[in-house]
Amino acid sequence: MSAARWLSLIGIGEDGLAALTPAARALIADASLIIGGARHLELIGPQKAETLLWPSPLSAAMETILAHRGAPTVVLASGDPFFFGVGDMIARNVAAEEILCLPAPSSFSLAAARLKWSQQDCALLSLHGRAFERVTPHLQPSRRLLILSWDETTPARLAAHLTALGMGESRIHVLEHMGGAKERIRSARAEAFSLTDIAPLNTIGVEAIAGPGARILPLTPGLPDDWFEHDGQITKRDIRAVTLAALAPRRGECLWDIGAGSGSIAIEWMLADPANRAIAIEQNATRAARIARNAASLGVPDLAIVEGAAPEALAGLATPDAIFIGGGGEAKIIEAAWDALPLRGRIVANAVTIETQALLIDAFARMGGELVSIAIAKARPIGSYHALEPALPALQWRAVKS
Repeated sequence: MSAARWLSLIGIGEDGLAALTPAARALIADASLIIGGARHLELIGPQKAETLLWPSPLSAAMETILAHRGAPTVVLASGDPFFFGVGDMIARNVAAEEILCLPAPSSFSLAAARLKWSQQDCALLSLHGRAFERVTPHLQPSRRLLILSWDETTPARLAAHLTALGMGESRIHVLEHMGGAKERIRSARAEAFSLTDIAPLNTIGVEAIAGPGARILPLTPGLPDDWFEHDGQITKRDIRAVTLAALAPRRGECLWDIGAGSGSIAIEWMLADPANRAIAIEQNATRAARIARNAASLGVPDLAIVEGAAPEALAGLATPDAIFIGGGGEAKIIEAAWDALPLRGRIVANAVTIETQALLIDAFARMGGELVSIAIAKARPIGSYHALEPALPALQWRAVKS
């Protein structure tokens, strides 16, 4: 080991020391500190080194790890430390040249091998320490998913969730103790799931099958309005699709949704990519609670919600890449939003009333961008016939700060 590489991340499987390389075993034998979960430490047996059980939160261990800088230190992890493991947290605190990583096959690799699935064609996600609802956007027809469970209750909870979405024919595979003597694989249809005695450490394979009328999140913006709980304060589906196109979400970006109402814009922004972030700013407490429920039910439970009135509520928020202002904006909100945008940041604002439209016309005159009128008409019955009934037209201002 290089003198600079004092911290070793070692992936370990169910067979413990016996399955490790001689180099990995030597690093463990020579360590002065070994960190891992109770199961990891049990797998390697007694050692001369001081041991530390992972605390909660895991980040609390970094102080102890950094205090041992320069002394041989080993972190044990399940499988690949840099695949939904502790590797990322450690690499944010320790320089790369100080770390040696010896991974073992990840749970995803083992599960794909057991199920004979091409790993690159599967959705790979973790529900361990993460909100369960994050699985929802990945439930697409005919898709295969490999999922790290939170505990022994996750498979049954996933089965119930699939069934509630109209995907009860989906096949669920529960893989336990992979790579060890107690390895077991069992399968069941979601709607008939009755497996018991599931090990807390398990991985789930899902073959998603959509039944008639299944509720599947589309891959384009414009979810049906009735998928959101709302009191009428919602950017309607057709206008929302145009608005999301104008906001142009890109991976990892942050959106401010000012006057969020039902949260529909922020939610669909986050659905555009799992790495996207959004902050919904809403002064009405009832609506703020409603936004949280909508976010959870539509698979983006990490949506941040700030209860308060703009522009005061904007102070101290993470820098946005884009900002949306719904109907009912005020001049001071538009000014504060524009000031908060970084260079090349995007802003989109919608207005229905002539008073608010006047504000957008003024903003367009001073800040540039585009003004777009959006008119939607839908067929309504008139006796035995139909006629197109126009909705109130919306004026949309779009601009990029330069």
